[in-house]
Amino acid sequence: MADRSRIEWTEATWNPTTGCDRISPGCDNCYALALSRRLKAMGSAKYQTDGDPRTSGPGFGVSLHEDALNVPRRWRDPRVVFVNSMSDLFHARVPVNYVQQVFEVMRETPRHTYQVLTKRATRLAKLAPLIDWPPNVWMGVSVESADHLGRIDELRRVPAAVRFVSAEPLLGPLADMNLSEIHWLIAGGESGPNSRPVQPGWVRAVRDQCDEAGTAFFFKQWGGRTPKSGGRQLDGREYSSMPDLSTGDKGADARLLLTR
Repeated sequence: MADRSRIEWTEATWNPTTGCDRISPGCDNCYALALSRRLKAMGSAKYQTDGDPRTSGPGFGVSLHEDALNVPRRWRDPRVVFVNSMSDLFHARVPVNYVQQVFEVMRETPRHTYQVLTKRATRLAKLAPLIDWPPNVWMGVSVESADHLGRIDELRRVPAAVRFVSAEPLLGPLADMNLSEIHWLIAGGESGPNSRPVQPGWVRAVRDQCDEAGTAFFFKQWGGRTPKSGGRQLDGREYSSMPDLSTGDKGADARLLLTR
């Protein structure tokens, strides 16, 4: 369990489940799938369940880790926590009652801010009425191309305090997005040996749509062989805005939230 994270928009990761299955082009070069293969070979207990080789892989079968549920309760200092960096909480193989248990932990640890991200927006919207949504949970969907803009519509049905979109890896233009009731958008290029390049025009168009909608915009990286290969400046500056609902400012500087 990672107490700290190098992901620019969070502080820690918490994985009460691990494993997943690829469902859209944004999953093609999944970092978690590759990492799970290595962790399985190293003997890590959480990564010994294999997934379907057509959509998953060694060590990447969906697994529940009840022993990990109490980890955030042991963190005394407030953290911004990315939930399931190695899985998808709304995968069909994660039972509804287990999803509810994860949300119960988040509700009972209000000192932390939790960021949950899914590509399974349809199941998210279906389960949303069965979940007690605490104010410290931010809910997001991944949208890598225009083919998946419908995920944003499903997200709008969810009564989360913060709704966000992760356009990473950004694989094509996202024109005419409806960002109403969306508080935050993260954009970024793909990284790794098989990374697909992101076009600057795509990123600028996303930035401009966020500005028009009043949605906080965070540009994470250009990507390349490594996440840091191209840096994260767009037109000579870094974009690091995050929503800060405590002040009602949807475009607060990230340092207000991430600096302790």
